[in-house]
Amino acid sequence: MSNQYITIDQAVQKIEQANDLFIKNKANYRNRPVDKIRKVGEILLKNKQEYARVISEEMGKPVFESIAEIEKSALNCEFYAEHADEFLKDRKYSTERYEATVRYEPLGVILGVMPWNFPFWQVFRFAVPTILAGNTIVVKHASNVPKSAQIIEEIFLEAGFEEGFYFNLSLESKYIQTIIEHPFIKAVSLTGSEKAGSSVASIAGKEIKKSVLELGGSNAFIIMDDADLDKIIDKAINARYRNAGQSCIAAKRFLVQEGIYEEFLTKFTPKVKALKMGDPFDESTEIGPLARIDLAEELEEQVNKSVEMGAKILVGGKRKDAFYEPTILTEVTSEMPVFKEETFGPVAVVSKIKTFEEAVELSNLTTFGLGVSICSVNVDKYTDKAHLFDEGAVFFNELVRSDPKLPFGGVKKSGFGRELSEDGIREFVNTKTIVVSKA
Repeated sequence: MSNQYITIDQAVQKIEQANDLFIKNKANYRNRPVDKIRKVGEILLKNKQEYARVISEEMGKPVFESIAEIEKSALNCEFYAEHADEFLKDRKYSTERYEATVRYEPLGVILGVMPWNFPFWQVFRFAVPTILAGNTIVVKHASNVPKSAQIIEEIFLEAGFEEGFYFNLSLESKYIQTIIEHPFIKAVSLTGSEKAGSSVASIAGKEIKKSVLELGGSNAFIIMDDADLDKIIDKAINARYRNAGQSCIAAKRFLVQEGIYEEFLTKFTPKVKALKMGDPFDESTEIGPLARIDLAEELEEQVNKSVEMGAKILVGGKRKDAFYEPTILTEVTSEMPVFKEETFGPVAVVSKIKTFEEAVELSNLTTFGLGVSICSVNVDKYTDKAHLFDEGAVFFNELVRSDPKLPFGGVKKSGFGRELSEDGIREFVNTKTIVVSKA
């Protein structure tokens, strides 16, 4: 499916229609379309094979991962259908002087600017809670996943949503500023690059409109001497190489304490070598192509520059078209591009550390702050030190992952605001205080 853009005038018409629908439904905003959201989840599961093929066709993800993405999107629908009323119920307060209510009311039309790496999941984790809060939404999806973008709109219509609850804006990126500036757009959520986030937040800020940003990450995966490698080695593989490493929350820097360093590489290396790269529609494929050739070329340049600075290629390091081999780099220092920049592909950077304090220092030595993993059998020794990490999430003996039940987001240049859980559904509401005097 080639990308057929609509005009800016057509996009504005859709925004106006979404606003008209919001106004029409505002008086009854607490009659949440829970049954329709559940229907969305049912449609996702019923057609997961078909939708997974579309994802894999458009951005190269192995089909088994695409199926898992559809299933997770359906899980998100069920989670919010069950909990939306609870998350948004009025809060009551009483004193000798007044009775007060805090109420969560919708804002209006919310814009979502969505990425290509998880073309269904990223949209559904934004759209489902935002709609259940009473808003209507318009989505500007990534230009290289146009069929995924269109299918998502069709799913909402098939589930019984009136046209205007969810609009896909197949629009050129140059018009995003115009869309954000439109008076009917009340807020914007963006998942994407640091550059895109900075631009969108600047425009929204100028218009005094709220923005939620989920941007890049350079997560550390810290392995202490007392870690149980047999339990965490597969998690380490999944943390780096899932979706061919094209994930903001992927583990990009492995910081391994010196006492376990050689053992880790001995167990990690053969598993990386064994990862099957190839046709994403082959169910045995574990590493597909990167989403675009230019992304593979950028990764290749980061690796080559780091090798020139002294990094050693232990495994992989070769590119063919959009395919980049699963790679391990050792003897990496903090000055190298593969350490200080976000690597969006299947490249694991392994550095030796002496102490936990050094791990904290190196983990924080990045402009990003999305998440960190810490592996140790003595978790109690480190849980009270979680505050030392400048991150949105700290996972022990587990890879960083998003879960509908838990708030998700980062600090520093990884963005601001939260998605998922009750925190996520309250991002795009007016938290209104209502006071009645007893005097």
